[in-house]
Amino acid sequence: MKSILIKSAFILMILGSITACKSNKENHTGKEYTSTYICPMNCEGSGSKTKGNCPVCDMDYVKNNQ
Repeated sequence: MKSILIKSAFILMILGSITACKSNKENHTGKEYTSTYICPMNCEGSGSKTKGNCPVCDMDYVKNNQ
C-alpha cells in the first residue's frame, strides 16, 4: 500500500511540473527562450544570464544553444 502511495505522489509531482511549465510554441521571444541560461521545460518567466534553478519547477538551468 505504501509503494502505491509513493508512486502516486511521484506521478502527481511530475504532472504538476509539466502543467506548470507550459510552453508557447508559437512565440519564442520571451526570456524563457532567449536568455543565456534557460529552463529545459521553458517555464513562463524563467531564464537568466547566470546559472541557477528555475523559479517555477526548480530544475537546473541549461546553457541556451540558440
